Amino acid sequence: MPKGRGAASAGSPSTDAVNPQLPPSAQAGATNQAIFSVARLHRMLAGQLLRRVGLYPGQELVMMQLWDLGPQRQIDLVRLIGSDTATMTRTVKRLEHAGFVRRRPSTTDKRSTIIEPTAASLALRNEVEEMWAELENLTVGDLSADEQDALLRVLARIEDSLSRATERHAPLA
Repeated sequence: MPKGRGAASAGSPSTDAVNPQLPPSAQAGATNQAIFSVARLHRMLAGQLLRRVGLYPGQELVMMQLWDLGPQRQIDLVRLIGSDTATMTRTVKRLEHAGFVRRRPSTTDKRSTIIEPTAASLALRNEVEEMWAELENLTVGDLSADEQDALLRVLARIEDSLSRATERHAPLA
């Protein structure tokens, strides 16, 4: 367990000094709390920025894939973004309702739906890309280039660890 994490032992400094906002039952999960807090604040800020153009967090990822790769099968969007089918279905329906995507049956596979960006969404592309850059700057702009590189390496390791754990703990079908 990393130093400064977990329950305090007798005679050692309390972890309350490390993160006084954590309840005692969560002290052993200080990293979990930090990741949760950062993710929540990042999503909140993304939502505030995306509202300018009528999008919600996560929808910009779908649009960026469509803008960069062109029309995609819905199942391919699920894989590209790392989403699940139900979430992608809701996202695509909302984007379609807003006029940003169009759904059509695949000409080669009658079971598949092709999602394509509309002209209305193409008009948003520059603004979304600028907001994505602004979100990046607001998130890590105070870090040096070396700190940003280190952060990306650590996050990649955490993601890899979580991916392996998810595979190990997945229910058998």
